[in-house]
Amino acid sequence: MLPFEFILTGRPISNQTKDKSKLQVWIAAVRRAANQSWPNDNPVDDNVRIKLTHYFDTPSGKEENVPDSDNIVKPIRAALTGIVYEYDYQVTDVTSRRRNLNGSFRVKGISLTLAEGFIKGEEFVHVMIEVAPDPSDLR
Repeated sequence: MLPFEFILTGRPISNQTKDKSKLQVWIAAVRRAANQSWPNDNPVDDNVRIKLTHYFDTPSGKEENVPDSDNIVKPIRAALTGIVYEYDYQVTDVTSRRRNLNGSFRVKGISLTLAEGFIKGEEFVHVMIEVAPDPSDLR
């Protein structure tokens, strides 16, 4: 079950958007993608870590319309509740990054899921959910 990863094709909608109908459409799309990929009938009961990487497609230096990495977390996190994990409080660790698809990448040991995102040639979010690290390990 964990680790679990999937791809969300397209530009994520920021939690800060004024158009709440777009936000609801995005949350529904995340739920659909998670449901299609989740290999189990039930959510896990472990604490989890979520890693999000938004691979956006914008000319370098023209990134003002790309959502901030922290503002894409909440809608995705909320959408996964009840599918991957039962309760929101099970998410103890979150990493959210942005990477421009027009940059260069050194890829070593790429997963098939992440490779699928690059092959599509569109902007996407790579979502990785893992068992949370031991809380006593402060590294």
